[in-house]
Amino acid sequence: MKKENVVKEKSFDFSVRIVNLYKHLTSNKQEYVLSKQLLRAGTSIGANICEAEQAQSTSDFISKLSISLKESCETDYWLKLLHKTDYLTDSEFSSINSDSKDLTKLLTSIIRSLKAQKND
Repeated sequence: MKKENVVKEKSFDFSVRIVNLYKHLTSNKQEYVLSKQLLRAGTSIGANICEAEQAQSTSDFISKLSISLKESCETDYWLKLLHKTDYLTDSEFSSINSDSKDLTKLLTSIIRSLKAQKND
């Protein structure tokens, strides 16, 4: 039986939410520029986590997860901007922002733990 990969599953579910939000923003709000940036950054988180699974070393694994963390922070920026410019309602923002923050915290924790183990 394969071990559950929480960060991979959460990032995939988050990517699905980002794609659906992108479809909503483009079809209902006619917003194309910011939402495209959000789409790229938000789906890149999970893609880099998948790439990290094939890392050639612990350093490579940490590097790929660090890219995911950077994309997560960028996603947070686009979500805040879309909210402050009234493309996202308070409730829409609150829901997806909570998932975004959870992913950022999870990635930060994993990276810190790996770096600490590496330095032991």
